[in-house]
Amino acid sequence: MKKLLMLTVLACTLFSCGTPKTVIQSKKVIKGYWTLNEISYSEKGTFHVILLNDAPTVCFEGSTWRFIPNNNTGIYTINNEDCVVGDRNFVFTIQEVDPTTGLYDFLLKPTDKKYKSADDKGFRLNLTQLSETNMQWEQTVILEGKPFKIYMNFLKNNE
Repeated sequence: MKKLLMLTVLACTLFSCGTPKTVIQSKKVIKGYWTLNEISYSEKGTFHVILLNDAPTVCFEGSTWRFIPNNNTGIYTINNEDCVVGDRNFVFTIQEVDPTTGLYDFLLKPTDKKYKSADDKGFRLNLTQLSETNMQWEQTVILEGKPFKIYMNFLKNNE
């Protein structure tokens, strides 16, 4: 009887440890359509950066994004006529990094139309700002042995 009681308590404890409330709230805010309106860098200069192993940053500026948090999927669309235009599918996860600062990790994995990854590789970005109208991602890479940050600023579209 004691073993059964202990197992029940353990099971209840494990199931009560769910997604933090702030992550749930973030998923509600991120839901919908966004436009990636600006990409900038922590250093001054001209850089040739390929985002998400897909296309140069100039192709991403003006791209439209849809986030569907109930199944952690989404689609972004490259609209720049000078680039390979069209839809790209992805899955994503928001993970709370530090509840005191409110910073999150945003994990994004490109997929095919059935949301299957060809190589199981993804990208870790910092979700540094999220409001009802604005979102900012920050990705840190190493350039010439030093940290180099890429800032991606989004505006929420009226649906």
